Amino acid sequence: MNNIDIKVTCLKDGPLMLEGNVKVLNASGEIIREAEKMFLCRCGQSNNKPFCDGKHKQINFSAG
Repeated sequence: MNNIDIKVTCLKDGPLMLEGNVKVLNASGEIIREAEKMFLCRCGQSNNKPFCDGKHKQINFSAG
């Protein structure tokens, strides 16, 4: 695996924002998404897990 710099930011009461050469792999090691920026769900309610679909706003998620 290559040494890749990725920045991860916890957005206030929202998802994790990943920036850099981001690749998300499934359990078999296949790439399911590759992008320079993506958002991962922290509220657990996304219909598109592990990616954020904005549900945190609807449920008033608080990372508290």
